[in-house]
Amino acid sequence: MPGLRQAPPLRLFLAVWPDAAAREALLRWRAAARWPAGAAPTPPQQLHLTLHFIGAVPAARLAEVTEFLAVPCAPCRIGFDRVEAWPRGLAVLGASAVPPALQALHGRLAEALRALGLPVEARPWRPHVTLARRAAGAVLPPQAPSGDWLVRGYALVQSAGGYRTLRHYPATGA
Repeated sequence: MPGLRQAPPLRLFLAVWPDAAAREALLRWRAAARWPAGAAPTPPQQLHLTLHFIGAVPAARLAEVTEFLAVPCAPCRIGFDRVEAWPRGLAVLGASAVPPALQALHGRLAEALRALGLPVEARPWRPHVTLARRAAGAVLPPQAPSGDWLVRGYALVQSAGGYRTLRHYPATGA
């Protein structure tokens, strides 16, 4: 019909948020870094582990996508033990070991995204937490922060001038 506009697509991703203790430990560790002028540290409430970046999804598909992405998720712990500088000035914490439960979750979500006809990154998954952008030349503490993240589930998140959790999918089982 003339005059009707479609809602803009939603920019979506799937993520694991740190528990409060892990976030506080990460923030204390990050506070010891020396950042170059113009660096943009990730806001505390946006620190996360991306499972899959989905990208633009028509708003009309949100209910379908939200329901279809509910896959089994076992609780587990992941440690970030590698301080890394990535291209384009990204400062990240990487994980040298991925727990089997988290790798399985990543795989199940990839299958669900493919079944929905949504994109799945072709490159191997490198679990990490982005600490800052435009951070080339940052001096970070050489030892990664101590403590693991307790994965108690995952979330479907919209990125639109900030992050908004659209649905939390809790872990099941012990």
